[in-house]
Amino acid sequence: MIEISKVEGKQQLRQFIDFPHDLYAGDPNYVPMLYMEQEALLNPRKSPFLQHSKAEYFLARKDGKIVGRIAAIRNNNHIEFTGRNEGFFGFFDVIDDTEVSRRLFDTAAEWLRQEGLGKVIGPANFSTNEVVGMLWENFDEPPFVMNPYNFEYYNRLAEDYGFTKFTDLLCYELRDSKLPQDIMEFAGKLEERLASRGIAIRKINMKYYREEIEKFLPVYNESWTENTGFVPMTDAEIRQIAKDLKPVIDPDYIYFAEKDGKVIGVSLTIPNVNEVQIKLRRGRLFPFGFIKLLLGLKKIKSIRILALGTLKEYRRLGIDVCFYVRNMKTSLDKGIKRGEASWILEHNEMMNRALEHIGGRVYRKYRLYEKEI
Repeated sequence: MIEISKVEGKQQLRQFIDFPHDLYAGDPNYVPMLYMEQEALLNPRKSPFLQHSKAEYFLARKDGKIVGRIAAIRNNNHIEFTGRNEGFFGFFDVIDDTEVSRRLFDTAAEWLRQEGLGKVIGPANFSTNEVVGMLWENFDEPPFVMNPYNFEYYNRLAEDYGFTKFTDLLCYELRDSKLPQDIMEFAGKLEERLASRGIAIRKINMKYYREEIEKFLPVYNESWTENTGFVPMTDAEIRQIAKDLKPVIDPDYIYFAEKDGKVIGVSLTIPNVNEVQIKLRRGRLFPFGFIKLLLGLKKIKSIRILALGTLKEYRRLGIDVCFYVRNMKTSLDKGIKRGEASWILEHNEMMNRALEHIGGRVYRKYRLYEKEI
């Protein structure tokens, strides 16, 4: 017998957060999310997202045992920004059982219909500003930080329910023992050309971390505006992400492009803390996980280029290429020889060309689905 119930109270929220740990037990590629971060994201009293939008969480039980979970999400900022009557599903995890997955999707769809929405897109936890997409290609290794992982059968279950492709999100691998001389020379000439136009590239100043983040937000919001599914981040959301990332940030990987003192481009790269987080039992930092995390941070051997963009009037000047090459040079100086640039929309020709130009290759894909409800 399958039962779907709404999550209510701390204990059930804990069960909702912890279910993936049991589902993926023994899977060498599964990386547990940090419990305290997940709880802060999902708790209405703490979540910046839930200050402006709403979500309902559901658990599926079969013969009394938890076998699946899903969130139905009404993103009010998305509706206002796009003018489209769309909802989302997220935090989707389930056993390989078509009946269970259908009941979960039905429950989320019904909740969204009651909210007056006519389409569902997902998965998104909660929006494209956070963890998004269903792993579609390359199930053979753990995900990079802030990217999801799921069993391959998830896609079959989604398509069985009637979901169709909305868009694919591409992950580029950057891996080499050295940068080709022609790329180094090209990037050097680009920076000289930018300097002649009064554009300089600098690293973040951690002494003024809060002020620097405030400079980051408007560029991020404007440069991503045309991306499918994008919704501008609120001040509270960027502050929360900045707070979560600060302990693991390496300032050598965060760049600003400025002209006349105005920030016109930003690049945010973070160490791939999943190399350490994969060892944390059930995503807990206490009692011993915190020590593992601190010790492991110094041994990380890969990075993720998480966000990169420029204001519209300064695109096509090569700022993006300069950012990418600086990331690669910094990595080589630190003995890090692998990076992931993700995610890039499949139809973002400018960014895809820039990555291909410096030797990047698509090695993993995530998919967003959609369905009229």
